[in-house]
Amino acid sequence: MRQQERALRTRARIVRAAALEMDRRGYEGARLSRVSQAADASMGAVTFHFPTKKALAEAVREEGAASAAAVVDRTLSAGASRLRAVVDLTVALASLLEQDVAARAAARVAREQPDVMEQWSGSWLPAVLDLLGRARAEGQLRPEHRPETLAALVVYLLAGAESEIRTGGGAPAGGAGSVAGRLEQIWRLVLRGAAAGDF
Repeated sequence: MRQQERALRTRARIVRAAALEMDRRGYEGARLSRVSQAADASMGAVTFHFPTKKALAEAVREEGAASAAAVVDRTLSAGASRLRAVVDLTVALASLLEQDVAARAAARVAREQPDVMEQWSGSWLPAVLDLLGRARAEGQLRPEHRPETLAALVVYLLAGAESEIRTGGGAPAGGAGSVAGRLEQIWRLVLRGAAAGDF
């Protein structure tokens, strides 16, 4: 049992180190030797848990996607109106990208390896589309606005947020000038023209 716990801790350290490496250098630039050093694990331990860099990248993507799915669950359980939930989800995902290296690495790796990795957006975009479809059906959106168009806006906003976070823009996560805070302001501007009523 103790050996199994030790193996799980080693695996978690390796995934964390890989997330840092892939966040900084991307999939192509990531090196297993640096992951091994950062995780304080031998190359044998790294390759025991992850025989290929692709397998390690998939573990990072899965961890980031799980974090995003948890954000979706929390947002949906908050009970806000459909349109407000889309805003809250966008802001919460931007905050996740600011704070969680695995989420950032997952977004980057999926963007750089679209033919290999499932898109990071797959963990949250279906919920956004569902919320927007229901918002339209419930009269929260003007009839001329298509849910798919606003969902594309969410994708673009989060891609921009990731880019700004990666280049060091904005204040610390959660602060007034944080990327997540600016997304909230952007949504207010957008919804003044898109919302049919209170959201």
